[in-house]
Amino acid sequence: MNRREFVLQASSVAAFGASLHAQPATAVKALTFDTFGTVVDYRSSIIDEGRALARKKNLSVDWEKFADAWRADYAPSMNRVRIGELPWTTLDRLNRIILDRLLVQFNITGLTETEIEGFNRVWHRLKPWPDAVRGLTRLKKKFTIAPLSNGNVSLLTEVAKHAGLPWDLIIGADLSHHYKPDREVYLTAANLLELPPASIMMVAAHQDDLRAARGIGFKTAFVRRPDEGPNGEHRPIEPGWDFVVNDFNELASKLSA
Repeated sequence: MNRREFVLQASSVAAFGASLHAQPATAVKALTFDTFGTVVDYRSSIIDEGRALARKKNLSVDWEKFADAWRADYAPSMNRVRIGELPWTTLDRLNRIILDRLLVQFNITGLTETEIEGFNRVWHRLKPWPDAVRGLTRLKKKFTIAPLSNGNVSLLTEVAKHAGLPWDLIIGADLSHHYKPDREVYLTAANLLELPPASIMMVAAHQDDLRAARGIGFKTAFVRRPDEGPNGEHRPIEPGWDFVVNDFNELASKLSA
């Protein structure tokens, strides 16, 4: 190959790389999904199971406040792992640590160890959002789809079985021993999928998750979930996401799936 041919070939490669960034929808090969709040409705699931437990055990608890308190300690608990205050700990175990504290805070007594552990596993029995299964099934026909979640693999597997989520594979935090938004989580997904970050789209209802994914080169799709959390997700939508959609079916349509 002479110098002119080398320069022409290098220019073609550079142009191809630029086209991948210029056409995010066509470049994407896999979609990774935040799970809690984006794919499944953790809040109403906890409230419903709490009320069922209260009827069984004659408890008087504000289960909406309880669900919100459980979720509120989610990020601080993961940060204890991140800063080394706790060794690597799965989300199942962190949830149990939080639950033990909440039982005291909300003056919930009279539960057996079996009942406490069973209630902790409410996180394995979360309900999908109404659009989730159909939307994921459509997207699966065109893309590899996987949760990219702070949940551990066993937890996410049971969530998928309970909710009927049609994942191709499951990527839990215990594979990287990191919690989002640590960059190692997203890099682990890219390594497992054997794809460059630009060929993966992160789908989430939480913008901090999308910021971190975009920081290593993922494409991004923000899904509005107004019923996620105690007051819904009403923060201003940041500019720069590749897609902003109301549900997974709209995302499937925009991606021609």
